[in-house]
Amino acid sequence: MPETDNGVDPRTPPAAIRPTRRRVLAAGAGAAALLGLAGRARAAAAPAPLPEGPPAPAAPVPASAPGDLAPYASYWFPDSLPSGTPGPGIVWRSLSRWTPESDPDLAHNTSTVPLAQRFTPVPANRTARAGQARIASLVSFGPTAGNPSQGSPTADHYALTHWAYIDELVFWGGSAGEGIVLAPNAPVVDAAHRNGVRVLGNVFLPPVAYGGDLRWTHDLVRRDSLGRFPIADKLVEVARTYGFDGWFVNAETDGGDSALATRMREFLRALRAGGEAHGLRITWYDAMNSTGRVGWQGALNALNQEFFEDRAGKVADTMFVDFRWTPQTLAASGALADRLGRSRHELWAAVDTESRGWDSVVDWDAIVPRERDHVVGYGFYRPEWTRNHLTDRSPGAFHRADDRFWTGESLDPSRPAADSGWRAPATVVADRSTVTALPFACSFNTGHGLRWYDGGKVVSVAPWNHLGLQDRLPGRRWAVDTAGARPSVTLDFADAWRGGSSLLVEGVPTAPVIIGLHATRLPLTRGAVLELVHATGSSEPVTVEVGVAVREPSGPGEPVPYTWVPARTRDSGQGWRTTRAGLAALAGRTAYGLAVRITAPGGKPLVWRIGALSVHDVTRTRRPAPPTAPVVDASARQDGRAWLRLSWRAAAGPYGRPRHHEVWRVLPDGTRRFLGGTCGTALHLPAVPRAGRERAAAFEVRAVDELYAVSEAARTTLVW
Repeated sequence: MPETDNGVDPRTPPAAIRPTRRRVLAAGAGAAALLGLAGRARAAAAPAPLPEGPPAPAAPVPASAPGDLAPYASYWFPDSLPSGTPGPGIVWRSLSRWTPESDPDLAHNTSTVPLAQRFTPVPANRTARAGQARIASLVSFGPTAGNPSQGSPTADHYALTHWAYIDELVFWGGSAGEGIVLAPNAPVVDAAHRNGVRVLGNVFLPPVAYGGDLRWTHDLVRRDSLGRFPIADKLVEVARTYGFDGWFVNAETDGGDSALATRMREFLRALRAGGEAHGLRITWYDAMNSTGRVGWQGALNALNQEFFEDRAGKVADTMFVDFRWTPQTLAASGALADRLGRSRHELWAAVDTESRGWDSVVDWDAIVPRERDHVVGYGFYRPEWTRNHLTDRSPGAFHRADDRFWTGESLDPSRPAADSGWRAPATVVADRSTVTALPFACSFNTGHGLRWYDGGKVVSVAPWNHLGLQDRLPGRRWAVDTAGARPSVTLDFADAWRGGSSLLVEGVPTAPVIIGLHATRLPLTRGAVLELVHATGSSEPVTVEVGVAVREPSGPGEPVPYTWVPARTRDSGQGWRTTRAGLAALAGRTAYGLAVRITAPGGKPLVWRIGALSVHDVTRTRRPAPPTAPVVDASARQDGRAWLRLSWRAAAGPYGRPRHHEVWRVLPDGTRRFLGGTCGTALHLPAVPRAGRERAAAFEVRAVDELYAVSEAARTTLVW
């Protein structure tokens, strides 16, 4: 597998690498003390590897920033560092010397969203299978060095939303010139966990041709005087402290022997034993084999079996089978997994989409045949092609491409297109959902946008991305039922109720249109209500009805049996209206799905948006408790602007921990401007301008709950 760090030529020796990078914060206790953060971290013979794809641009930073207080995703070498000097913007760190107490970015890199439980609804079509193949996704969200911890001021971002089809996401990256152990940043983990998807960090021991050094492999698997594996212990500690779910281990540095292979297997056992009690997982990449040499097998076989399962039992939870697989080797791999008493779907057959996306040539019948059981699971390598290949990388263009990748050309999983070269995941794997409890709300926020909206009003004109602020979006994009012309249904960024986006329905419908929204398992009470915030841009009125399914479809691909509930509509301001339906008549039953039905005058153009959807019990609705003790941890000022780190303490509310926190600037005239949000308790604010001759900049931090109710403000200031 190639070294994929953007901007680094893998053929260049490490000492000569000069990538373009944002500056990063120096690590260690000294840097923590410098920032005033010490003690304030609150989050308790083989072919050449595949070529790289187009580089992803680093997030922009003001050129005149006086110092870089921005936090970044963490990366390390296991112990010893490369010779020479790191390139600009790169800090070489040793994982063996990492501790939570000395980590200056800990509060920014810690995920706070627990891994949600998922369920599998009846599939939307007859070809998607439940309980068979699953999907892993290896994604490079940004460079290894300078990958922002808490989003960045650009909407050009791989804002993955099709979590319904993914089991495991690997935060792909690492390079010989920067660091080879990479921990995922908190926004990715928070978004994935909200949708029930595990996220793994990456341990990448690069090929020698890409700067790999066998001493790093020896460092990784070194035992101490008591026979323990100290780096395994550190990897467990990092994952537990940061809140992610395990490690993808990719040992591609050649030159070892059978003794090193044995040590690697023992290391994996120690890593798994240390993490198992905490729910951590290991995926092993098919590279090193039992001889200690690197020889990609494209299979699970006798040469690499011991890294997956040995005589003592499970070694790795899953294995990523190299791209060199054939139909015969996958069939043999599945059969061997069966004989070992393991699920054949714990093998991920590699599918390379980095360069050609949905035009990639894949023998799908070797992995997920239509007419018989799936052979193994599969793993996408670099599906962020859906963003990287675009000329127009606006959010709307990206989501149109991403929907096609995951759903297929029909853009409707309930009516999949005929088989072509691309077998879209929605036609293979049953979607899953985590919407199982009240209260539930969705404002169709994708985790990036061109502006930030609050109550239909623009409260920030700055583009942004932060996946931790993403909603639980409908898993099926988009299930539409109509006897007439089908309108287009897309995520749109030109207007929103809250966040950065809304659901836009556009076309010339000739009959009522049913749009399936979330698959759910919501227990309904006498006080339960469903609310839909929507707006029309059409000159003609639109009739809006809300639907609740109180039983499942009769089988895969069959219609969802919605009950259409009487509702009342009122004006909500800014051109938005709220339709509210009481669900008392359905009390004691379970909602299996939510939908909306719209009827527009026949033959008239329709432009209609959904801004928010919620189901809640009115007897339990309370505002969240405000955060406490907001403080400016560090700051720098230049030319009438300030860069600062802000932190606070979260307070438990009626539904437990807040969904997220929002930070606002209060201007001298009393107006408020949205600056950012996070699921955690710390945020970096770049280039905050001074307002006139104000003596101090005032900031408010508010907690936001699952229904987007907002707490009272906790306030702090920065004196100019």
